[in-house]
Amino acid sequence: MKPQLRALIGQGIAALRANGTLPADLLPPDFVVERPKTREHGDFATNAAMLLAKAARSNPRAIAQQLLDALPANELVARVDIAGPGFINFHLAASAYQRETALVLKEAGDYGRNLTGNGQTVGVEYVSANPTGPLHVGHGRAGAIGDCIARVLEANGWNTKREFYYNDAGVQIENLALSTQARARGFKPGDAQWPESAYNGDYINDVAQAYLTGASVELEGSTVVGAKDPDDLDAIRRFAVAYLRNEQNQDLAAFGVDFDIYFLESSLYKDGKVEETVAQLNASGHTYEEGGALWLRSTTFGDDKDRVMRKSDGTYTYFLPDVAYHLSKWQRGYVRAITELGADHHGSLARVRAGLQALDVGIPKGWPEYVLHQMVTVMRGGEEVKLSKRAGSYLTLRDLIEEVGADAVRWFLIARKPDSQLTFDIDLARQQSNDNPVFYVQYAHARVCSLLRQAQEKGLSVSQAEGIAHLNSIDDALSMTLMYEMSRYPEVVEAAGEALEPHQITQYLRELANAFHTWYAGTPVLVEDSAERNAKLALAGAARQVLANGLGLLGVSAPEKM
Repeated sequence: MKPQLRALIGQGIAALRANGTLPADLLPPDFVVERPKTREHGDFATNAAMLLAKAARSNPRAIAQQLLDALPANELVARVDIAGPGFINFHLAASAYQRETALVLKEAGDYGRNLTGNGQTVGVEYVSANPTGPLHVGHGRAGAIGDCIARVLEANGWNTKREFYYNDAGVQIENLALSTQARARGFKPGDAQWPESAYNGDYINDVAQAYLTGASVELEGSTVVGAKDPDDLDAIRRFAVAYLRNEQNQDLAAFGVDFDIYFLESSLYKDGKVEETVAQLNASGHTYEEGGALWLRSTTFGDDKDRVMRKSDGTYTYFLPDVAYHLSKWQRGYVRAITELGADHHGSLARVRAGLQALDVGIPKGWPEYVLHQMVTVMRGGEEVKLSKRAGSYLTLRDLIEEVGADAVRWFLIARKPDSQLTFDIDLARQQSNDNPVFYVQYAHARVCSLLRQAQEKGLSVSQAEGIAHLNSIDDALSMTLMYEMSRYPEVVEAAGEALEPHQITQYLRELANAFHTWYAGTPVLVEDSAERNAKLALAGAARQVLANGLGLLGVSAPEKM
């Protein structure tokens, strides 16, 4: 609908240029067409007149009237009026919403998608958990948000690459190897021989036993086999990393999350990317040596202090491979790079961006983009759930999925703005009631499917073509409200993509589901009259389609029965 109104306003501006009200060479301003906060002020409003007033040497209300008078007649517009300092409000005819409903059925799964991204490549990095243990609920929130951002960007015309970055070396991986080795030798937490920095969860024993039995692990096209030797720390390290990465993949698959690229930190060193980055930073003139260490003058690029890149002992800080990794994204053609992280990583953002700017290779300011999520508190029976026996010190994502199902987990982890604290109420997530938002939305979809089954069971003829042909007969208040809510979907998809906020989709779906349930409760659908029945079924079918499209962007199923 917005594109049609923008075109209409554009025609009006062209008419004002032609009659001399506006300069003939005036370029159309970047006006907005948006829905007012309340429908009392119209279905859509534009600020075009206020932006044109200076060029017209007129006050905004006067040019608004002239623009209004110049608008071509359009059967989709019932009334146009002027409000406030010069806003033009459009009140649409019922036929506009009836046509949009028909468009939903025509475009089906493509309804709401647009070409904003123009096929450009965007990389979305998320989860990126080190393979040292099962995924926790925070990783789940990262996975849900990141995956939904990728889905929403695809709906907005971007070529999206999903990426998982992990450290397969370093201190944490060494602790994993030593922990597994201790278990393989028969030691357990509390024993004198147990390493002080070891991981204590039961999963370490699972890894050790699999290694000792010579188990095989398939991971990203390769096979790692347990060497059975408790003294071979290198073999234990390789097996433990593969075992836990495989487990993480299984957890993510159960959660409906997957990736196009798995990027190993070790490859940055193996492929010379770290040294390449150091050389580029030195060549750019933004480094200096002090105290035997190599520093980046990152304060030049907005960081709060300069950063050590290479310590006096010759080893690199974590900062440098982070810069090298993001440089690789730029070199791989990512027009945009989006990284979803826990809020505890906020301190690294400025320094990574500063390092990328210091490279002087054309990377724009503000690249990469960051989406930070806050912690998740899981509640059951009014009490916080903190521990998992298997993990030892935290609740795992798998625990949560097994308890409430993947759909509910995804919905609840997406439903709030990422930078807000989130309380996950297990009891609510398990409820089959209207209080449970994911149930409420899925039930709306299932209800439409039930309507169609009932029609078939009753031997009633169902014709979508007839229904579409008679949509113009449906103009009661409940039906029009449902059509209005459906018509908002393309705008919500676009807004969620622009803001990188998939929770906007959950909010919208609840509102659409409410409009549908209200319509369903107050509207007899399976009536005797064929034209009326099929028109109502077409409306219900359109609602089902939009619900399914929106749930698809969340990675949540659209069930036919509940």
